[in-house]
Amino acid sequence: MASIALTDPGCPSGLAPAAEADARADPAAFVRRDIQGRDTLELLVHGAKCAGCIAKIEGGLLALPGMADARLNLSTGRLRIAWAAGALQARVIADTLARLGYGATAFDPETAGREGDEEGRRLLRYLAVAGFAAMNIMMFSVPIWSGAGEMGEGTRALLHWVSALLAIPASLYAAQPFFRSAWRALSARHANMDVPISLAVLLTLGISVSETLQQGQHAYFDGVTMLLFFLLIGRYLDHRLRQQARTAARDLLALQAATASRLGADGKLSAVAARDIAVGDRLWLAAGDRAVADGIVEDGVSELDCSMLTGETLPQAVGPGAAIKAGAINLTQRLIVRVSARVQDSAVAELARLIELGEQGRARFVRLADKAAALYVPVVHSLAALTFLGWMFGPALLRGLGFEIADIGARESLLNAVAVLIITCPCALGLAAPAVQVVATGRLFKRGVLVRSGDALERLAEVDVVVFDKTGTLTLGRPRLTSLVDAEALQAAAALARVSRHPLSRALVEVAGPGLPAKDAREIPGDGIEAIVDGVTQRLGRRTFAAPQAPEAKDGAPELWFSRGNAPPRRFAFADALRADASETVAALKRRGIAVELISGDRPVAAEQAARAAGIDRWAGGVAPDDKCARLATLKAQGNKPLMVGDGLNDAAALAAAHASASPGTALEASQAASDLVIQGPGLLALVEAIDVAKAARQRALENLRFSALYNIIAAPTAALGLLTPLIAALAMSGSSLIVTLNALRLQWSRSWTS
Repeated sequence: MASIALTDPGCPSGLAPAAEADARADPAAFVRRDIQGRDTLELLVHGAKCAGCIAKIEGGLLALPGMADARLNLSTGRLRIAWAAGALQARVIADTLARLGYGATAFDPETAGREGDEEGRRLLRYLAVAGFAAMNIMMFSVPIWSGAGEMGEGTRALLHWVSALLAIPASLYAAQPFFRSAWRALSARHANMDVPISLAVLLTLGISVSETLQQGQHAYFDGVTMLLFFLLIGRYLDHRLRQQARTAARDLLALQAATASRLGADGKLSAVAARDIAVGDRLWLAAGDRAVADGIVEDGVSELDCSMLTGETLPQAVGPGAAIKAGAINLTQRLIVRVSARVQDSAVAELARLIELGEQGRARFVRLADKAAALYVPVVHSLAALTFLGWMFGPALLRGLGFEIADIGARESLLNAVAVLIITCPCALGLAAPAVQVVATGRLFKRGVLVRSGDALERLAEVDVVVFDKTGTLTLGRPRLTSLVDAEALQAAAALARVSRHPLSRALVEVAGPGLPAKDAREIPGDGIEAIVDGVTQRLGRRTFAAPQAPEAKDGAPELWFSRGNAPPRRFAFADALRADASETVAALKRRGIAVELISGDRPVAAEQAARAAGIDRWAGGVAPDDKCARLATLKAQGNKPLMVGDGLNDAAALAAAHASASPGTALEASQAASDLVIQGPGLLALVEAIDVAKAARQRALENLRFSALYNIIAAPTAALGLLTPLIAALAMSGSSLIVTLNALRLQWSRSWTS
């Protein structure tokens, strides 16, 4: 078995404070000076949707003189900028973003969350309007289709006008997401997939109104509303999956208590908001309280539960002069702590910053549909333009060559060009990936796996290394009694254990069952519990405290010793048991050619024992959160695609930094929020099925994209040759969407990959 050598490529540090004032104020009011002497600014960017937006924004800002760093987190919309002190005015940055086609306000997490929720509600309204219009217009379109030869011109014109009254306002309203996106793209002098959609909607409406005014036989109001309805389904599904991935850093910072107890100069306690705590303040930390900010113990002796921060399962004894990190839980006695760093600069805030950096890296992942769209837009625009020019001027050129051919006019030429735009409209392309994602996430949900980000399945399908945390992930995360002792000694020891919050004491009480605590028991932080029962001194705790004459055990297991007068001491050994299917999960991953590692913040001996029991060959113990980031960076540099599986606060940054990530359902909310997958239930085997489903989903998405490409290769020339009307083009487009949806449903109907 090999231990992993960890190298640190330089996980960055430092987190600028978030802006808290009115977001509409001058951005200069939110400029802060960081510890490196640079000016920093955090903005909430509006309109950034893809990896191309990140490259465009960061590249444009880094081109400014004096700019040192610009990082956009697509999930939260937060843009963090740093530049040489005094080299730039904040207004220049805002103007640069506006010139690039993006709005920005001072960053505020609550504002970002509200805007995300509001966008979802808007998309639902657009979808509802498009669906309502499409269904009602179809009632007037079916009679025209079925009775076109017998219907009078007046009746047909009336049905067209009623359809127009519904379609024009509904389409102009429902198409706003595409119009706005297309306008931003054109303003910045480039095109995206929403440009041909917008053109198709406007041209089809214009032609349909023209046909209605001229009492023509065909109008295409049904086609345009149906087109918008299908496209908005894909847009809303994509938004919902993206929105689920936007809460990791916010949930992590929420672990810091909203208020704390501050000890004044007069000795009185007062409640104070966490954001108002200043360096040098003295805080009262009662037993059971969570530390709000980093600090130094001034008075008191106690034990801390730091498992969320470090992964260490055993409590840490602290006394005067000991350092405390934000997020640690005080277990036994009250402490007075002098604050050494603001809440915004605490260890938890540092982890939040690392999470955002990791999420930013994931945001650069380009989805399959986005890659296809990059080729789609210029090809479709060119083909539609050539169709119009060919039918408009082609007959004259052919007559000059001696061919007998009549002109068809601008109207028919435009109809043929619109037919090209409609039949090649990226509806199937837009649904290809979201439809597969919805079916795959639904299947995994039934298996107890929640998918939390839109591109998670694509990344999960690529993983070739799985990195497990130990405590609470590969193991159950709580100690269990493993040694055999007689019932009398167990009950006597449990009476002392009932007065303590220590995790080993809780595990002992769990086995002993209900009972009364020992009277007048006294807990000595860092040592154990002492009481006099029937005139005999009893002790429960460390070997050096309860049984100093007993030999030290060699197995390295967590332990409690119990002594009663002159009777021989008893040892209670504990272990953090593996999950029931941990070994089976590791074996299944290896059969699929996926390497497995274990990285834990727990003691090296505990990490090695867990690795051996699970069948993992590579392990490391005593690993700090930034070292976990470093190991993942090393794996990526070697060309691997690591999947991180963890549950603690110390895992959150690594979860965000990995190529893909997963957490058990018992994990902290911050860790779950930083993960792509959340595995419900007591086992891990569902992770293997998630990988299998992800690979199958990627295959289905590729099939859909290939079909979309083949469909366009056949349909586009057909429309360009004038063989299709816009109505037939809309029906063909809808049929292609139905086909990709049915292909996605094959994921739901296929057999289970794991048993």
